[in-house]
Amino acid sequence: MAVVPVGGYRRAGREPPGVGGGHRVVADLRHHLADYRKRDNLPGPEHDRVRSKASITLLSVGHACVDVYQGAVASLIPFLVAERAYGYAAASGVVLAASLLSSVAQPLFGALTDRRPVPWLLPAGTLLAGLGIALSGSTDAYALTLLCVAVSGAGVAAYHPESARVARLAGGGSHSAMAWFSLGGNAGFALAPLLVTAVVGTGGLRWTPLLLLPALVGAALNLTVLRAPERRHPTGGAPAAGADDLRSFLRLSLAVVCRSVVFTGLSSFLSLYAAERTGGGTTAGTAALFVLYLGGAAGSVLGGRLAGRWDRVAVCRWSYLLSVAAVAGVVWVPGPALYMCVALTSAGLYVPFSLQVTLGQDYLPTRVGTAGGVTLGLTVSVGGLAGPLIGRVADATSLRTALAPLVLMPALSWLLLRTLPEPAGPGGRAGAPAAVVQRAVPKS
Repeated sequence: MAVVPVGGYRRAGREPPGVGGGHRVVADLRHHLADYRKRDNLPGPEHDRVRSKASITLLSVGHACVDVYQGAVASLIPFLVAERAYGYAAASGVVLAASLLSSVAQPLFGALTDRRPVPWLLPAGTLLAGLGIALSGSTDAYALTLLCVAVSGAGVAAYHPESARVARLAGGGSHSAMAWFSLGGNAGFALAPLLVTAVVGTGGLRWTPLLLLPALVGAALNLTVLRAPERRHPTGGAPAAGADDLRSFLRLSLAVVCRSVVFTGLSSFLSLYAAERTGGGTTAGTAALFVLYLGGAAGSVLGGRLAGRWDRVAVCRWSYLLSVAAVAGVVWVPGPALYMCVALTSAGLYVPFSLQVTLGQDYLPTRVGTAGGVTLGLTVSVGGLAGPLIGRVADATSLRTALAPLVLMPALSWLLLRTLPEPAGPGGRAGAPAAVVQRAVPKS
């Protein structure tokens, strides 16, 4: 802190002490003894880091308040089956409704955010996602239930492309920052079964309007954080260097779709499958779903740390390879050991999650909104399109038979990433395709 003593009699317009009466003497003495302090905490790199961490924290919590509604769709399935006697196909139709509109709308919102910043989509999308789920239990009509969850899916679609852009700016392109942002979404998924069970398990489906509360909190947080990144990047961030590598982006997107199919398939039917395999009823199913989502939170943080040591593509490849065995364990390992396999599956599928978001943005440096929308939202939603097929097979055979093909999905992701190049980060050569970064990393 800098202290600048100033003599009162030296200030412009003042006379020396003793001239003009005693009151001037007292006033000048007060000014003479006063400390004039100037701020020593002017904005700088440390100030920016603090603001960045605060913004990422708020964005992460806001992300949780949105993705809790993605997890809520699967969490509502056991209650819809119990109260409305839905079959596997009808139950999977609910998941499809949430995914279908989201899949169509997500690229449109991504293209919009590439043209200009639209930060108001964060609070608006959050509220829409919550409103749809809140109304889903207020009607017994199947068609209206589908409409409500579709509205929720549209809110999720509106949120993700812009939130990915804002998070990347707030974190300065850091893989770790994006991992913490993704962690918020995973935490929302993990809290969904607990929240839905606490509310709907107590009062039935008619209590779903109470599920709007996280959306109100999330919208308030998003409004708080919106202006900070925009003030630091008034033009929406400097244009990224490099040309788009569309071929690599498409291969990455297909790998993420395969990951989405296995994760969405498990999350849609895991609670029913765990209850069937362990004989523990709804509680056993809720616990399995909680483990699935909680393991994802741990996997996201681990992915950010691993990317600090090795190539992101290599980390993703190894994760998918290990996920093959973990998913097989979920399908065929009996008894309580099922929960351990669920945790390993979740971690294995979520280690690549945030890394794929930054990879997509680096493959499409001129269209980061579209890239974020696809890797963070669209490909997740597309996985829900496989739900009805899984449900029909389960109705015709058994749930285990229907889930068995999911073991192949992470293997396909691994194959798609097998020769994928590692792109240069946000400071790569201008005008060149995403460059391959050479590191001493063992091939998987």
